[in-house]
Amino acid sequence: MAGIGGSVTCARPYSGRMSIDESPSPLRTVHGACHHDCPDTCGWTVTVDDSGPLPVAVKLRGDADHPFSQGELCPKVNRFIDRAHSPDRVLHPMRRVGPKGAGEFERISWDDALAEIASRLHDVIDTHGPEALLPYSDAGNQSLLSMFGSGGRFFHHLGASQLERALCGVTVGAGVSMTNGSGASLEATEMVHSKLIVLWGTNTRLTNRHLWPTIEAARADGARLIVIDPIRTLTAEAVDVDAGDRFIQPLPGTDIAMMLAMMHVIIRDGVTDHEWIAEHTVGFDELRVAVADWTPERAAEVCGVEASVVEALAVDVATTRPTALRTLIGPEHHTNGAMFFRTLACIPALTGAWRDRGGGYSRSVGHWTESQIDMDALARPDLMPSPAPRTLNMSRIGEVLTGGDGTAEQPVHAMIVWNANPLVTVPNAELTRRGLERDDLFTVVHEQFVTDTARYADIVLPATTQIEADDIVFPWGHLWVTYNEAAILPMGESVSNTELFRRLATAMGLDEPALHADDEALMRDALPTVDLAELRAAKWLRAPYPADGRPFGDPGGDTPFPTPSGRVELASDALEQMGQPRVPTFVAPAEGPHGDAATLAEFPLQLLTPKQHSRFLNSSYAQLPKHGPAEGSPFVEMCAADADSRSLADGDLAVVVNARSTVEAEVRVSERLRPGVVAVPFGWWMAHHRDGHVANSLTNDSLTDWGGGVAYSDTLVQVRRA
Repeated sequence: MAGIGGSVTCARPYSGRMSIDESPSPLRTVHGACHHDCPDTCGWTVTVDDSGPLPVAVKLRGDADHPFSQGELCPKVNRFIDRAHSPDRVLHPMRRVGPKGAGEFERISWDDALAEIASRLHDVIDTHGPEALLPYSDAGNQSLLSMFGSGGRFFHHLGASQLERALCGVTVGAGVSMTNGSGASLEATEMVHSKLIVLWGTNTRLTNRHLWPTIEAARADGARLIVIDPIRTLTAEAVDVDAGDRFIQPLPGTDIAMMLAMMHVIIRDGVTDHEWIAEHTVGFDELRVAVADWTPERAAEVCGVEASVVEALAVDVATTRPTALRTLIGPEHHTNGAMFFRTLACIPALTGAWRDRGGGYSRSVGHWTESQIDMDALARPDLMPSPAPRTLNMSRIGEVLTGGDGTAEQPVHAMIVWNANPLVTVPNAELTRRGLERDDLFTVVHEQFVTDTARYADIVLPATTQIEADDIVFPWGHLWVTYNEAAILPMGESVSNTELFRRLATAMGLDEPALHADDEALMRDALPTVDLAELRAAKWLRAPYPADGRPFGDPGGDTPFPTPSGRVELASDALEQMGQPRVPTFVAPAEGPHGDAATLAEFPLQLLTPKQHSRFLNSSYAQLPKHGPAEGSPFVEMCAADADSRSLADGDLAVVVNARSTVEAEVRVSERLRPGVVAVPFGWWMAHHRDGHVANSLTNDSLTDWGGGVAYSDTLVQVRRA
């Protein structure tokens, strides 16, 4: 069967057009998938009423037939119809009439909006050059066309500055690749075969909830669970000590020290897989020397975890087969974020865990699901001028817009934003705000709501929701690629991301044919091996993955590790050439308890900004009446000892402060955090905060060791009574 990357599995046979239930009733069912930045990518069904002049979506529920999500949706997406029909939707183009940030707009026509945008962009390009134009988009919609679509072609053809989209994910791939050669990892549901599951820096029960039944099935079959996290999360609460489970709570940013001590114990005690190391790794002797002085006692001083706990963890991981090390996004958000993943990936090589089904390292299956996308055919980098335009890192957008980061002599004068709300999601948000306030910056935002970022736009354009556009969703948390079929027509005058850039190309008089390709052509360009008719009919197709469940089960012969040596590189020449250590090394974050002493004396508390709400995700949904209010209001969470020493009690109003900004919030005293660590949950908008500053007003925008990511969680603050 033709399909994704060759051999695929159809979820069900096809007879006619299965994706729409053909019946005489005015109600019909349309199948699709959630598009959010979440590993679960749930299948859903939309009930549409065709009895009126226009189709109306009346119900959205989880698709019970979906192989992974199996009918359950989270509290965010269960109310997606409310989001689509919200009275606050942006349904028409608008022009700013008040000061930037005031959110004052007047309705205009699409013709007027496009004419003004085209004129302003031509003026910027003619006056300052095409690199003065910056596209800014991220993972607000992770579907193929919505995220990548025709925007890449449009900006490449213009010669605009390129954007390094590195807030999340890129650092992980950069780190793991230096050990294994790629980001390939164990498919998460294979953990049903595991006998030890280590959830390291992932709150699975909240942020990857559809994986939890797999973990529970493994536990029912005798598997033990270890949760490692600086916060006692909902997942940590599931630990059953009587069953041999454990919760380990290191200080933020110190995990690498614990890993080095684990490898010290594994090598010292001779519980390595000698045969596997000899056949499939390079650099073992260098690693052995590097970890020789990383005793559990030394790690304990750094991590704040007892040496006996570190020792027991090492022995468990090395002697229990199969053992799976599962992690997600959080650990990359430190200045040593890439090294975290590079180091973690070494452990399965020492223990030979890749031999076993259910063994190894597990994070993302994007390597498998996205491998069939021809990104060059979709984005068309060949349309760029030579030499290629500069690349600007989205993590440093505040510096970019205020003349730092090398842009002082060549400023950005126009920015188009879609799929993103950087004023809430990017660190050092107050610097970004100052950049957006510039009178000489022309900003266009394509959005469903007037977000914090959109309040600073000169033109706001209406965007469709996921139920208003055809698209294909490539998950990174499971293997089922899903076709999302439009359930209703675009509401108001909203348009999809791809249609937006087709209209802009026409308005600017750009006659390059690639800029005017329709969605069907874009899909075919991007997916040359996928039978689109089959995908639409079957609703989803399973991406290829090794039949025996082991991503590196037989790494010899025709399937070596894709490193320069063809082996797991415990010591890396490539890292040495980049000026990084050849072997895993712990470097304490400068903004942390083992970093700059003067900064620590002024701001003695480590700040975490976790995603811990069940009713909103990143910056989506917090403003909707049945989402944000149900979560209460922003707060600063701290342990009793830290609160008492500051004469603070539960419910008091406090100020969280550092050199970047302040955030006013109520105090929530809990037992979830260690002394010296506080948390302000991320995702609330400016209007939800008493002083109009968001969690990311405080966070660190330093880049990771390599990979271009950002160190949100290496942030020091002080908390005092307001």
